[in-house]
Amino acid sequence: MPAQFMTTKELAEHLNMSIPWVYREAARAGLTAYRFGTGRNAKIQFRVSEVQIWIDQQKVSLD
Repeated sequence: MPAQFMTTKELAEHLNMSIPWVYREAARAGLTAYRFGTGRNAKIQFRVSEVQIWIDQQKVSLD
C-alpha cells in the first residue's frame, strides 16, 4: 500500500497554521518534508502517518 501524503497547504490547514509557517518552521519543529520532482515543479509533501505521530508528541499536561 503506498504511503499517504499531504501537501503543504493541507498540512497548514490540518495544523491550523499558515503556509509560510509550514515552509519556515516545519523542519525545525521536527516534521520531515519530502520533495517530489525537481526545480520549480518540485512538490513538497508530508507523510500523513509521520504528521500524526508528531501531533501525538505535542501533547502537554495541564495539571
